[in-house]
Amino acid sequence: MLRLFPMPSLFSYVVARDYGFAPNPFHGYCTLATCKPDIRKAASLGDWIIGTGSKKNSLSRHMVYAMCVSEAMSFNDYWRDLRFLCKRPDMYSNVSRAFGDNIYHRGDSGNWDQLDSHHSYGDKTPNYANITRDTKTDRVLVSDDFIYWGGAGPKIPLFSGYDVCKNGQGHKRNFTADVIDELIGWIRSFDEVGYVGDPLDWHSL
Repeated sequence: MLRLFPMPSLFSYVVARDYGFAPNPFHGYCTLATCKPDIRKAASLGDWIIGTGSKKNSLSRHMVYAMCVSEAMSFNDYWRDLRFLCKRPDMYSNVSRAFGDNIYHRGDSGNWDQLDSHHSYGDKTPNYANITRDTKTDRVLVSDDFIYWGGAGPKIPLFSGYDVCKNGQGHKRNFTADVIDELIGWIRSFDEVGYVGDPLDWHSL
Protein backbone atom coordinates (compact mmCIF):
# COMPACT_ATOMS: atom_id res chain seq x y z
CA MET A 1 0.00 0.00 0.00
CA LEU A 2 1.36 3.43 -0.96
CA ARG A 3 1.74 5.72 2.04
CA LEU A 4 1.49 9.47 1.60
CA PHE A 5 2.39 10.16 5.23
CA PRO A 6 4.99 8.59 7.55
CA MET A 7 3.86 5.72 9.74
CA PRO A 8 3.37 7.00 13.29
CA SER A 9 5.33 5.50 16.13
CA LEU A 10 3.60 3.62 18.92
CA PHE A 11 4.61 3.78 22.58
CA SER A 12 3.20 1.19 24.99
CA TYR A 13 3.60 1.12 28.77
CA VAL A 14 1.89 -0.04 31.97
CA VAL A 15 -0.16 2.50 33.95
CA ALA A 16 0.89 1.32 37.39
CA ARG A 17 -1.12 3.98 39.28
CA ASP A 18 -4.36 5.01 37.63
CA TYR A 19 -5.67 8.14 39.36
CA GLY A 20 -6.33 10.31 36.33
CA PHE A 21 -3.10 12.20 36.96
CA ALA A 22 -0.69 10.65 34.46
CA PRO A 23 -2.35 10.72 32.05
CA ASN A 24 -4.94 13.36 32.89
CA PRO A 25 -8.01 12.73 30.68
CA PHE A 26 -10.29 15.52 31.91
CA HIS A 27 -11.72 18.74 30.42
CA GLY A 28 -11.65 17.58 26.79
CA TYR A 29 -7.94 16.81 26.51
CA CYS A 30 -5.76 13.87 27.49
CA THR A 31 -2.43 15.21 28.72
CA LEU A 32 0.80 13.55 29.75
CA ALA A 33 2.62 16.17 31.79
CA THR A 34 4.24 14.11 34.56
CA CYS A 35 6.06 10.77 34.74
CA LYS A 36 7.21 8.98 31.55
CA PRO A 37 9.92 11.56 30.67
CA ASP A 38 11.40 9.31 27.96
CA ILE A 39 8.08 9.03 26.13
CA ARG A 40 7.43 12.76 26.51
CA LYS A 41 10.83 13.44 24.98
CA ALA A 42 10.58 11.02 22.06
CA ALA A 43 6.96 11.18 20.90
CA SER A 44 6.13 13.28 17.85
CA LEU A 45 2.85 14.75 16.63
CA GLY A 46 0.70 11.97 15.19
CA ASP A 47 2.32 9.26 17.30
CA TRP A 48 0.17 6.98 19.44
CA ILE A 49 0.60 6.22 23.13
CA ILE A 50 -1.23 3.41 24.87
CA GLY A 51 -1.32 2.73 28.59
CA THR A 52 -2.28 -0.76 29.73
CA GLY A 53 -3.43 -2.18 33.05
CA SER A 54 -1.13 -3.64 35.66
CA LYS A 55 -0.74 -7.24 36.68
CA LYS A 56 -1.25 -6.38 40.36
CA ASN A 57 -4.72 -5.09 39.49
CA SER A 58 -5.47 -8.19 37.38
CA LEU A 59 -5.75 -5.91 34.34
CA SER A 60 -2.69 -6.86 32.35
CA ARG A 61 -3.46 -6.86 28.60
CA HIS A 62 -6.38 -4.47 29.18
CA MET A 63 -6.42 -0.95 27.77
CA VAL A 64 -6.43 2.00 30.17
CA TYR A 65 -6.16 4.67 27.50
CA ALA A 66 -5.00 5.45 23.98
CA MET A 67 -4.05 8.88 22.71
CA CYS A 68 -2.82 10.30 19.42
CA VAL A 69 -0.43 13.19 20.13
CA SER A 70 -1.86 16.40 18.66
CA GLU A 71 0.31 18.98 20.45
CA ALA A 72 3.52 19.23 22.46
CA MET A 73 4.60 22.19 24.55
CA SER A 74 6.89 23.27 27.38
CA PHE A 75 5.74 23.31 31.00
CA ASN A 76 5.65 27.13 30.98
CA ASP A 77 3.51 27.16 27.82
CA TYR A 78 1.20 24.58 29.36
CA TRP A 79 0.98 26.64 32.53
CA ARG A 80 0.03 29.82 30.64
CA ASP A 81 -2.37 28.27 28.11
CA LEU A 82 -5.91 29.34 28.99
CA ARG A 83 -7.30 26.00 27.82
CA PHE A 84 -5.45 24.22 30.58
CA LEU A 85 -6.06 26.46 33.58
CA CYS A 86 -8.70 23.90 34.62
CA LYS A 87 -5.93 21.30 34.80
CA ARG A 88 -4.18 23.17 37.61
CA PRO A 89 -4.96 21.12 40.71
CA ASP A 90 -7.44 22.25 43.31
CA MET A 91 -7.13 19.88 46.24
CA TYR A 92 -10.38 21.15 47.78
CA SER A 93 -12.59 20.84 44.69
CA ASN A 94 -13.92 17.70 43.01
CA VAL A 95 -11.74 14.64 42.57
CA SER A 96 -10.88 15.29 38.92
CA ARG A 97 -9.60 18.78 39.78
CA ALA A 98 -7.61 17.35 42.70
CA PHE A 99 -5.62 15.25 40.22
CA GLY A 100 -4.83 18.13 37.88
CA ASP A 101 -1.43 17.73 36.18
CA ASN A 102 -0.65 21.39 35.33
CA ILE A 103 1.68 21.66 38.30
CA TYR A 104 5.01 23.00 37.03
CA HIS A 105 6.37 26.36 35.94
CA ARG A 106 9.60 28.22 36.42
CA GLY A 107 9.42 30.87 39.11
CA ASP A 108 11.20 34.22 39.19
CA SER A 109 14.35 32.50 40.44
CA GLY A 110 14.42 30.24 37.38
CA ASN A 111 13.83 27.16 39.50
CA TRP A 112 10.86 24.84 39.09
CA ASP A 113 7.81 25.60 41.21
CA GLN A 114 5.52 22.65 42.01
CA LEU A 115 1.90 23.23 43.01
CA ASP A 116 0.24 21.38 45.85
CA SER A 117 -0.74 18.27 43.94
CA HIS A 118 -0.64 14.50 43.63
CA HIS A 119 3.15 14.79 43.19
CA SER A 120 3.86 17.00 46.21
CA TYR A 121 3.93 15.89 49.84
CA GLY A 122 0.80 15.65 51.96
CA ASP A 123 1.81 18.79 53.89
CA LYS A 124 1.84 20.73 50.57
CA THR A 125 5.65 20.98 50.42
CA PRO A 126 7.41 20.20 47.13
CA ASN A 127 8.59 16.66 46.45
CA TYR A 128 12.00 17.23 44.89
CA ALA A 129 12.38 13.63 43.74
CA ASN A 130 9.22 14.00 41.65
CA ILE A 131 10.29 17.44 40.43
CA THR A 132 13.61 16.04 39.23
CA ARG A 133 12.01 13.09 37.43
CA ASP A 134 9.10 15.00 35.91
CA THR A 135 11.14 17.97 34.68
CA LYS A 136 13.86 15.78 33.21
CA THR A 137 11.93 16.41 29.99
CA ASP A 138 10.45 19.90 29.70
CA ARG A 139 7.64 18.76 27.45
CA VAL A 140 3.92 18.11 27.83
CA LEU A 141 2.03 15.92 25.36
CA VAL A 142 -1.56 16.87 24.53
CA SER A 143 -4.26 14.96 22.68
CA ASP A 144 -7.76 15.87 21.54
CA ASP A 145 -8.02 12.41 19.89
CA PHE A 146 -8.14 9.84 22.67
CA ILE A 147 -10.14 7.23 24.54
CA TYR A 148 -9.71 6.86 28.27
CA TRP A 149 -11.37 3.77 29.74
CA GLY A 150 -9.72 3.82 33.17
CA GLY A 151 -10.48 0.59 35.00
CA ALA A 152 -13.06 -0.58 32.46
CA GLY A 153 -10.90 -0.96 29.37
CA PRO A 154 -11.21 -3.76 26.81
CA LYS A 155 -8.85 -6.70 26.60
CA ILE A 156 -6.20 -6.15 23.95
CA PRO A 157 -5.87 -8.79 21.23
CA LEU A 158 -2.71 -9.74 19.38
CA PHE A 159 -1.98 -7.71 16.26
CA SER A 160 -0.32 -9.61 13.42
CA GLY A 161 0.36 -12.22 16.10
CA TYR A 162 2.27 -9.72 18.25
CA ASP A 163 1.65 -8.65 21.85
CA VAL A 164 1.86 -4.85 22.07
CA CYS A 165 1.70 -4.79 25.87
CA LYS A 166 4.75 -3.95 27.96
CA ASN A 167 5.57 -6.04 30.98
CA GLY A 168 7.05 -4.14 33.91
CA GLN A 169 8.69 -0.72 33.85
CA GLY A 170 9.74 1.30 30.82
CA HIS A 171 8.01 1.23 27.45
CA LYS A 172 7.93 -0.63 24.14
CA ARG A 173 8.33 1.23 20.88
CA ASN A 174 9.73 -0.83 18.00
CA PHE A 175 6.55 -2.06 16.31
CA THR A 176 6.07 -2.94 12.65
CA ALA A 177 3.81 -0.89 10.39
CA ASP A 178 1.32 -3.78 10.20
CA VAL A 179 1.04 -3.98 13.99
CA ILE A 180 0.51 -0.22 14.30
CA ASP A 181 -2.06 -0.19 11.49
CA GLU A 182 -4.03 -3.00 13.10
CA LEU A 183 -3.92 -1.42 16.55
CA ILE A 184 -5.13 1.96 15.27
CA GLY A 185 -7.91 0.25 13.33
CA TRP A 186 -8.95 -1.62 16.47
CA ILE A 187 -9.02 1.59 18.53
CA ARG A 188 -11.07 3.33 15.82
CA SER A 189 -13.57 0.46 15.85
CA PHE A 190 -14.93 1.49 19.24
CA ASP A 191 -17.98 3.72 19.27
CA GLU A 192 -16.38 5.71 22.08
CA VAL A 193 -14.29 8.87 22.28
CA GLY A 194 -12.80 10.95 25.07
CA TYR A 195 -13.42 10.16 28.71
CA VAL A 196 -15.32 6.88 29.01
CA GLY A 197 -14.62 5.43 32.48
CA ASP A 198 -13.29 6.52 35.87
CA PRO A 199 -9.69 5.86 36.95
CA LEU A 200 -9.34 2.48 38.58
CA ASP A 201 -7.62 3.75 41.71
CA TRP A 202 -10.40 6.17 42.61
CA HIS A 203 -12.05 3.25 44.41
CA SER A 204 -9.25 3.41 47.01
CA LEU A 205 -9.73 7.11 47.83
